[in-house]
Amino acid sequence: MPQDLGRRTSPSQSRGLLAADPVVDFDAGPPRVSFEFFPPKTAEMEARLWEVVKRLEPLSPRFVSVTYGAGGSTRERTHATVRRIRHETALEPAAHLTCVAATRDEIDAVAYDYWQAGIRHIVALRGDPPGGVERYAAYPGGYAYAADLVQGLKRIADFEISVAAYPDRRARPRQPEV
Repeated sequence: MPQDLGRRTSPSQSRGLLAADPVVDFDAGPPRVSFEFFPPKTAEMEARLWEVVKRLEPLSPRFVSVTYGAGGSTRERTHATVRRIRHETALEPAAHLTCVAATRDEIDAVAYDYWQAGIRHIVALRGDPPGGVERYAAYPGGYAYAADLVQGLKRIADFEISVAAYPDRRARPRQPEV
């Protein structure tokens, strides 16, 4: 796999999808928003999703993201939805990519395929444990945390990366008492 896809050579090139300077951009027009979609599970839900995508497209969001289900349960539908957004709309898709249930090589291959398909924005997440598993554990041979995933993605290509992560590797979300 090529290791230097799409590297920018100077900081004067694109500021990126998410870059915003509050001073320079203050009078740049209305605020930019993003939308997040969950990949459809049925043909009926897919038709409805595309109705919504087409209705939202004229709003020109900064990007639209497509989630993974818990434990990576919608992985293939996420990939298909992101590719379809890239090829059938003027929207900028952001694909969720997690560390769950995949090796580094498998995740790297997905990222490489995204780059080749023109997808430049990744939402990098550690991800939730698969259903029935109480505590998160890194997948054998996989990325352990979102920070590790970001480093791996940057080795593949110059993706625009958004993250959602715990500020400390030892931190765990509190579980509500039932």
